[in-house]
Amino acid sequence: MTFVARFAWPFGKRRPENTSPLYVEVRDALSDVQAYARSHGGQIHLVDVTDDGLVKIKLTGTCNGCPMSDVTLKLGVERQLRELVPAVRQVVQVR
Repeated sequence: MTFVARFAWPFGKRRPENTSPLYVEVRDALSDVQAYARSHGGQIHLVDVTDDGLVKIKLTGTCNGCPMSDVTLKLGVERQLRELVPAVRQVVQVR
């Protein structure tokens, strides 16, 4: 279950999960990328993936507010996702 599906959408309904092939590919690849964040007490939640390859994630746990989270995002998460899913153009953090 992704971050989006766990939080209420307007009117108490659940936001429909993105089922595009790119979203599914990124979601599956993200499970491999999670290991580093989890080893430090953090977690990465997939928020959305646009058709043009923009991946939106939310960092929680010890990653949330960590001064190194931007470095981890670009040099860790984004680099690994781009290797695993070539269609990923950029990874950004939503707060």
